[in-house]
Amino acid sequence: MSTSHTKTYVLVHGAWHSGRVWDRVVPLLTRAGHQVVAPSLTGHGEKEHLLTPDVDLDTHVADVVALLSEWDLTNVVLVGHSYAGMVISGVAGEVPERIAHLVYVDAMVPVDGESALDVIPEKTQRLIDAAAASDAPWRIPPVPEMPAPMGLFGVTDPADTAWLRTMLSDESVRCFLQPVRLDNPAVDAISRTHIHCVGSAPGDVTRRPVPAVQPNGAASQVRELRSGHDCMVTVPDALTDLLLKAG
Repeated sequence: MSTSHTKTYVLVHGAWHSGRVWDRVVPLLTRAGHQVVAPSLTGHGEKEHLLTPDVDLDTHVADVVALLSEWDLTNVVLVGHSYAGMVISGVAGEVPERIAHLVYVDAMVPVDGESALDVIPEKTQRLIDAAAASDAPWRIPPVPEMPAPMGLFGVTDPADTAWLRTMLSDESVRCFLQPVRLDNPAVDAISRTHIHCVGSAPGDVTRRPVPAVQPNGAASQVRELRSGHDCMVTVPDALTDLLLKAG
């Protein structure tokens, strides 16, 4: 593939996960001729030992901003899964000049001043309340595995579930409480794609509606995947196809 068509994808994992969750997607994008980076955020994966009560949304935004700066990455397709919708939004607010396209994969999509608690209030508050009643009120463990079709973050295959467990770790409560800053008007010019995991059939999952028009004035791009929440684990080929078309 010619360099003029080469993209740079930065894949940001959601809460409790690590960059390894993208391991099935990275080689597919690379094989298509693109540069791909899938970092682990502070407190996760190889950085799990760095989790403290002070880790928050700003910490994770700074992780990605530093990566983009250190690698001098521009024209980036910035992909965020789940909670990382908050992260990529914050990154776009900090360095919009480096971002070509935002992809929200079954993700939180905030407006300026919102926290994860604002975007998904009931579920997030339950997690925070449960942590508050524990011996470590500042940290939230991964949600437990549920019977199918919920499984573990939508993963139900036993081998996949066992693999996913190896990359899960706790999240700081502050990550869900800190508001995102999106007051940079340049953010509105960035195009975006929304990928929704709709379970076994559309309508299985309720979420905040995507406005018909993007902030940049273009029609919104909303795609659906018949999968559980962790689509990069269960349907990496289908997800990759949508990522290749994003932008």
